[in-house]
Amino acid sequence: MRRVMGKRLVWAVLAGAAADLAGLGLIAAAAWLITRAAQQPPLAALSVAIVATRAFATSKGVFRYVERLTGHDVALRAQAGTREDLYGALIPPQRPRHGGADLLSRMVDDTEAVQDLLVRCLLPAAAAAVAGLAAVIVGLTILPLAALVLVLVAGLALAGLALPAGTAAAARRWAARIAPARAELAGRVADLVHGSADLAAYGADEAALRRAEAADEALAALERRQARVHAAALAGGTLLQGLTVAAVVLLAQGAQVGSVGTAVLALTALVSFEPVLPLAAAGERMAGITAALRRLREVRAAAPAVADPAAPAPRPESPLTVEVEDLVVRHSPAPEETRPALDGVSLRLTPGRRVAIVGPSGAGKSTLLAALMRLVEPESGRITVNGADVRDLAGDDVRELMTGLTQDPYIFRTTLRDNLRLAGPDAGDERLRRAVDDARLGDWVERTGWDAELGEDGRTVSGGQLQRLALARALLYDPPVLLLDEPAEALDEETADRLMADLLDVTRDRTTLLVTHRLKGLESVDEVVVLEEGRVTQRGRHDELVAVPGYYRDLWESEVLTRR
Repeated sequence: MRRVMGKRLVWAVLAGAAADLAGLGLIAAAAWLITRAAQQPPLAALSVAIVATRAFATSKGVFRYVERLTGHDVALRAQAGTREDLYGALIPPQRPRHGGADLLSRMVDDTEAVQDLLVRCLLPAAAAAVAGLAAVIVGLTILPLAALVLVLVAGLALAGLALPAGTAAAARRWAARIAPARAELAGRVADLVHGSADLAAYGADEAALRRAEAADEALAALERRQARVHAAALAGGTLLQGLTVAAVVLLAQGAQVGSVGTAVLALTALVSFEPVLPLAAAGERMAGITAALRRLREVRAAAPAVADPAAPAPRPESPLTVEVEDLVVRHSPAPEETRPALDGVSLRLTPGRRVAIVGPSGAGKSTLLAALMRLVEPESGRITVNGADVRDLAGDDVRELMTGLTQDPYIFRTTLRDNLRLAGPDAGDERLRRAVDDARLGDWVERTGWDAELGEDGRTVSGGQLQRLALARALLYDPPVLLLDEPAEALDEETADRLMADLLDVTRDRTTLLVTHRLKGLESVDEVVVLEEGRVTQRGRHDELVAVPGYYRDLWESEVLTRR
């Protein structure tokens, strides 16, 4: 792919240079033709110039079309490749350190810098260098004078090198602040849009609006400075062009090359600046491109939370036995500063066995599921699947074996059918229907319709429907070990009870690890493990744990008392 793109980039450079050379030849031939025709020579003396003018005019359009076609093709492919790399840096187990709005800004605005780098900077610079060299050669052919070369080279160098360097230096002072300013504004707008109900409920909408307006004004101020630099660069380039042409005319008149030669030299010098003048804007844009590329590198350089082995072991085959042995996981890299999220946890999942994990918030329940899915790296201990350490397996293979319902399921802005097919792209209607029926969602699907478009992040469905839809997706994926993280979180008591009852029914004889804070129905699971501060403090069946003092019995009594 890179070799193909490299060849197309070379063709784009050659086509752009050819288009500029054709434009230079067109002006030179037309200047010679007009001034020579004024002398009323025989028509035969003008025939070559007439043909050349037509040829240059036609070829300029053809070459420019080829340059734009190939150049934009390479630029768009490079931009797509950059976005693909960025997508890869965002999927688990990578850990982006940036907010959603900032990531969106990097994904949209910063990746366009790759396209601008090629289309607005590299290609014009290469074509301008060729056109400037050709202008000097034409000038030397008509008037072999060192002073002419000095004037042309000096004018083109100032316009094509010094001016872009100056605009880049000036723009660099605040260009690195423009991309973060855009991200700040995007974040403020996202808060206004997605948090409008909460802002209005607490009377904070005016303050949030003022913060968004301040972010907008800050960005506008930076962009106005860029506009002033751009205007100054344009004026400076035009001034250099005019001074260079005037100097060339004076030199031609002093050397007495005649009206025809003077016209050709003047117009050649004039048109040689056509591909050079945009380089000032390219230099200004280059400062922004450099900052954008640096921001993209920050995302791509984020180290994954876990690393795949160089030579992954074969994926174990079902039925699976999963063993967690003395697992220690610490989120902070400084052991002396924080206690472990998991501190010596052990458990065993045999085929068809259902285990529930119970404990207060922050006990490490979700961390345990993340470790099972290879999203965090243990400090010590190990997790094995049929005796194979998960650290020896590819992360994708582990997640195909053990995955399921996350704590915050996401519903995409697409049809109900496509939301389900995220977990089974090739699933037919019968398989989809079985998954929604198992999740007790069949009646709602019939009323809503398979092709009904759901709102972003499940905004058009209730909390219970969202959780059931996510459960249907997990059941459709049908991993050998089903992991369920707080499936009844944030639901009202009646809805949560129904969901938990249906969930425990549908997972019967299915290897399942259930994280929950609701105890009703857990008498049907094979084992309950209580986590507190990252450690296993109790384990056993529901009736055994209720019979002894401890966190589980306290929580059970509280839950029973609440239901009364």
